[in-house]
Amino acid sequence: MARSGLAGAARVARWADSALGPGREGATADGKATLSDATAERAARELGLSPAQVRADWDTARLAGLVEVHGDNARPGWRLRAWNRDDSAVLRGWVALFDAWSLAYPEPEDHEPAAVAEVVSAMPQVLSFLQLSAGPVPVEQLLDLLQQRVTELRTERCEVVYGPQPEPARPRPAGPAAPDAPLAPLLDWALRALASVGALTYGHGQATLTPLGSWAVWVKLEQICVAAQSPAGNIEQSAEDMLRGCAQLRPNAARAEYRAWLAARPVGSAVTELLEAARGEDALLRGLAFEALRVVGAPAEPDVRAVLDEPTLRPYALLWLAEHDGIDPEDAHEVLTREEATWLWVDTAAAVADHGESSMLVRHLESAVQPTVPALLDEVRAVGHPRTVQVLVALAAAHPDPALAKAVRRAAFQVHTGGS
Repeated sequence: MARSGLAGAARVARWADSALGPGREGATADGKATLSDATAERAARELGLSPAQVRADWDTARLAGLVEVHGDNARPGWRLRAWNRDDSAVLRGWVALFDAWSLAYPEPEDHEPAAVAEVVSAMPQVLSFLQLSAGPVPVEQLLDLLQQRVTELRTERCEVVYGPQPEPARPRPAGPAAPDAPLAPLLDWALRALASVGALTYGHGQATLTPLGSWAVWVKLEQICVAAQSPAGNIEQSAEDMLRGCAQLRPNAARAEYRAWLAARPVGSAVTELLEAARGEDALLRGLAFEALRVVGAPAEPDVRAVLDEPTLRPYALLWLAEHDGIDPEDAHEVLTREEATWLWVDTAAAVADHGESSMLVRHLESAVQPTVPALLDEVRAVGHPRTVQVLVALAAAHPDPALAKAVRRAAFQVHTGGS
């Protein structure tokens, strides 16, 4: 259903990608990524559509994230790139359109913006009722619910002033009270807008969620429940503080915390914040950040690919992408070069040295890809990790074998002094 509903938008977005890419004539004229008349007419000729349909599909593509607007330029979104191979990209694109339903259909005329805003704020409860009803609901029943919710919103905005108050002025004769804006036309607009994006069917005095609309509302309700059940209470923290709070949790509890944290914020900004935390000096947070990104899944792929050129993040990103492409996590390390694997070994050792116990550091020695300790030390010195000296000193202090500890200390000294 999502692919079918967005087929026209995907077609126009692909046309724009091929016909209006870098180095070609621009698509927009107003600095807002609105198609110019000439471009809309050209697309209509080449796609066999009317200019009005091209514009409508272009607007849908923007709302669904198939086209991303940056200033006065528009470029293909990651969802368009992943369209043919990733069903989750299609579903997320439709959910983005669903979230923007109030922009997808012209607002009713002659209504106060405040009244329209109240109806938009109240519609999630109406949609939840439709989802729970699992069938057609009369519009009169939805109107009653909408009126109740709008009344609640107005009550929540009222401010009760406490303490002594000045004497009220002598009341003036009151004229007729201005009636509240009728909600029936606004409900009609909202239902038509939601029908236009494929969330429900509307006609004959009743509305019914489509299977796609029912799924989307369920996902929203589930996100609210997940966010409300943050096990460690880090939902409002920054990414770095949230990751620190998860450091002592068991893997399943940490993943629940990641899901709650992610459910409470837009995916794009959450991914950006996690990658920024991963760039810090704490190697433990680097590993935990990519664990959280595994919970994000496909939407994080473009941002993870973008950090492959950063030496600090490259090994983590390669493993993430390998697992995302379906490689078994136990075999994912095979995508790393020997140097990348060694760098990751040192980075993980730094996390253990900072936050773990000595015995964990000794056990970590056994996970090295090198067959012997001398070979490991030679390659560790060669990769140039900034924490190499501290890791080797900590390993030497922790290891029970005096001869091996001595060799590790010697290697640490050589790295420190730049000797060989």
